[in-house]
Amino acid sequence: MEKIFYGTDESQYGELRLPENGGPYPVAIVIHGGFWKESFGLDLMTDAAEDLTAHGLATWNIEYRRVGQAGGAWPGTLTDAAKACDYLASLAETYPLDLNQVITIGHSAGGHLALWLAARHHLPKDGELNITSSPLPISGAISLAGVNDLEMMYGVHHFRDQTFSMEPNNPTADLLQSTPEDHPERYQQASPIELLPLGVPQVLVHGALDVNVPIGISNHYHRQAQEFGDLVKLVELPEAEHFMLTDTYTQAWTEIREEVKTLLLNIGR
Repeated sequence: MEKIFYGTDESQYGELRLPENGGPYPVAIVIHGGFWKESFGLDLMTDAAEDLTAHGLATWNIEYRRVGQAGGAWPGTLTDAAKACDYLASLAETYPLDLNQVITIGHSAGGHLALWLAARHHLPKDGELNITSSPLPISGAISLAGVNDLEMMYGVHHFRDQTFSMEPNNPTADLLQSTPEDHPERYQQASPIELLPLGVPQVLVHGALDVNVPIGISNHYHRQAQEFGDLVKLVELPEAEHFMLTDTYTQAWTEIREEVKTLLLNIGR
């Protein structure tokens, strides 16, 4: 494993892992969750990255500036993910990476970023999130319990706070530094469902027992993506909750690994 910086901030780095033999390797950009908050880092996905590398993929487990950090939230969290993604082109000059087989795989908030990275070619040219006219092409995307509809996730937390008279705690509003009413354009540019069709194969994996990100978000995204003509697969795991999807000792992860393999086979055809 090599820790490599794609920017000058202490959080602008990734961990590159390569299989032991052969190459060039297909690449998985691995993206951690934690509702984009400072207190959660890429170590959440270390086991997943190591397992994928053990099964033949190069992995680029990325860190990014998060909510609570200088430069995090809107737009830095998203543009950091974009810069980390595009930095693979530089890494491929030194390491045996197959840039024709780059997939994204992320969990929770990282699932949101995994689909968003595959959708960047739809960003408005004058938008704050558009940092390049030629983003690195993504061949496929896997969302593990992803927050793939930011406005819907905002609504879930807002309803809860209002219903139970709780202190406001809305991670989506914290990420975008706004509500959908005040800055609808931020939700339109940052939310994968608003950027459909992505034009690449997508796999949505969600546990039926998830109480952190409702499975209804993946269900809704799946229907919308199909209506737009995208090739998208929804895998509902009836006995899985939110965090099982990144625990490499669970049956859920075994199924996810098979979905990764299948996606790469389809890309290679």
